Amino acid sequence: MPGRTVAVVGGGWAGLAAAVQATRLEHQVTLFEMAPQLGGRARGVEVDGLLLDNGQHILIGAYTATLELMRTVGVDVDTALLRTPLRLTSPDGSGLRLEAGSPIVAFARAVLGQREWTISERVALLAAATGWALRRFRCDDALTVAELTARLPQAIRDQLVDPLCIAALNTPAAEASARVFLRVLKDALFSGPGSADLLLPRVSLSALLPEPARSALAGVQVRLQTRVVSLRAHNDGWLVDGEPFDRVVLAATPTESARLAADITPAWARDVAALRYEPIVTVYLQSEGAHLPEPMLALRTNARSPAQFVFDRGQLGGPQGLLAFVVSGAQAWVDQGLDATSQATLAQARAALGMHLRKPLRVVHTIAEKRATFRCIPGLRRPSALVAPGLLAAGDHIDGPYPATLEGAVRAGIQAAALL
Repeated sequence: MPGRTVAVVGGGWAGLAAAVQATRLEHQVTLFEMAPQLGGRARGVEVDGLLLDNGQHILIGAYTATLELMRTVGVDVDTALLRTPLRLTSPDGSGLRLEAGSPIVAFARAVLGQREWTISERVALLAAATGWALRRFRCDDALTVAELTARLPQAIRDQLVDPLCIAALNTPAAEASARVFLRVLKDALFSGPGSADLLLPRVSLSALLPEPARSALAGVQVRLQTRVVSLRAHNDGWLVDGEPFDRVVLAATPTESARLAADITPAWARDVAALRYEPIVTVYLQSEGAHLPEPMLALRTNARSPAQFVFDRGQLGGPQGLLAFVVSGAQAWVDQGLDATSQATLAQARAALGMHLRKPLRVVHTIAEKRATFRCIPGLRRPSALVAPGLLAAGDHIDGPYPATLEGAVRAGIQAAALL
């Protein structure tokens, strides 16, 4: 069958995955992106000559589709990503550390060796994890993570469950879907050796996929700074701003996709419009000569300390002394304003990392992604990949087993290409 003409609307990671896969299937692709660069919510940004990312993303070894896509477009993943066994360590050295090898065995050993927890706390966690595994990591769709883990000791919830939940789902445990949380744990612990490993980018997010993908799409029309205004059915295909295509993939932001589909499939557009979002704030601080014990550290949060994690960008290919503090589930802090968030993070950094700072600490830049992810709550109705005949959708918000992650976006893009 000859390849079809395909319009991919949106050049984020889902749109790039769809475009790359559709091109491999010998379709003729045109990619529309309203921003001046590709990458969507996971891209590099330049601030006063300093290359930063618009958010600090974490990958894990179980992100098989994302890793395969990177290899397909020519990325050396072993160089571009720092792979370490899962570690949730604090600045004082305490925390959970998994060893290399089977994630199940490594998790059990790490829990048993966690001296900051009492024997009863360690046994309670292992018993709960065993129960989840025996139930094949399934639960009532109405449960929150807090309800799922309510019987666990407070120390386990504070030091392990809450950080994992906010990192994976960007939704507080009291509101987050237990079903999706368990799916993430299942893939991390039961997908074989290395599946739970942390993969920390050592290059900018643009160099991690968007730039290599554009090079790989050398024969594809890529129209940057082009907002699609209209989409309507035409014969057996579609008109995109009056230009005919056989198939269309909506990989734009949920807001843009809902706007374009509103008159075509109103019910689908309403499902998209009903999604609610949670911001992520990244505060970049600079302290010349600073060097953290680990490339990534977990931080204790409270009403005055917003960041859950800090990344030492000097250990990840960036300037020495540049630290990226990540505030997930950040709506309350966004409401207070970015200046207040920056100053609170600055105070938190001085209190938590004082021993590792060599020179005065200053704020370099603060970035707020106000619609970073959808709120991953129980019973959430997510839109289907099938919008109308010949009209597909892709994005981390599309119905699937994953929360709003890079892996979810990439899988949705690949799925849309397969349905063309």
